[in-house]
Amino acid sequence: MNTVSSPAARGYGADRQWLATLDLQLVPTGDKTYLKQLAFTGPLRIQRPFYPEGGVCHLYVLHPPGGLVSGDQLNINAHGAANSQTLLTTPSAGKVYGRDSDGVPQGQSVHLTLAENAECEWLPQETIVYNDANAVLDTRIELENGARFIGWDLVCLGRPASGVSFSEGSLSQSIRLWRDGRLLFNERLQLTANSTMHHSRAGLNNNSVFGTLVACGTEFDSTLLKTLRAELTSPAFTVTQRLGVLLVRYLGEDMNECRAGMWRAWALIRPMLLGRPACTPRIWLT
Repeated sequence: MNTVSSPAARGYGADRQWLATLDLQLVPTGDKTYLKQLAFTGPLRIQRPFYPEGGVCHLYVLHPPGGLVSGDQLNINAHGAANSQTLLTTPSAGKVYGRDSDGVPQGQSVHLTLAENAECEWLPQETIVYNDANAVLDTRIELENGARFIGWDLVCLGRPASGVSFSEGSLSQSIRLWRDGRLLFNERLQLTANSTMHHSRAGLNNNSVFGTLVACGTEFDSTLLKTLRAELTSPAFTVTQRLGVLLVRYLGEDMNECRAGMWRAWALIRPMLLGRPACTPRIWLT
């Protein structure tokens, strides 16, 4: 007698979610910031801390499976104590694979909280959203008085370099930033493949690569904005500032161009915001 197993029995859907959580507590002691508390469940880890520039704690977030399938969820929470200095990045691109027949969403949530005068840089590699994925990406940043932040979210829809477009699926992306309990930046993209938002000039205008760099912690003078605009000469980039939040955006077709431009923007913003030159994580160069 032949039987047909259910999606859950085959290992798909909500009943087989592979949930992973990473909780980090960063505390300054002496002249360095240390990872004082680490808790995790599921396949999320931290490589040992690096100190390539003295007291700043560089941490690499590791997700050994390398990608998300239907029902998977990553939750990354990091708290920087007062006066801590932290840089968080990832060793490779994140991947959200095409959904299974159950269509259960998969995604990542990042929550960063910075106490008074803390500094944090959240600089992950890009996220590739494969065709037919049902992706949810959420980033929340909460800053107390004097805290400073630089971070970005870079996304590639489909695999344009391989000729694979994002013709089916969906993406929900949100980025929110608070300062002392006041919401300063709130952006959400609700995208369905082949929708008006996907194709119209008021939306993505048929582009497959987009990114947003967010910096907050001081009033950025007009000289920096002019320098950024002079350096990022591609029409795919824009630079704006509102309510003390500096935004560098990319909308185009080339992730290499997007990534290189964001690295350059970060190298220009970092000295003004954090008072030190850019120190490229060595994992970016391997």
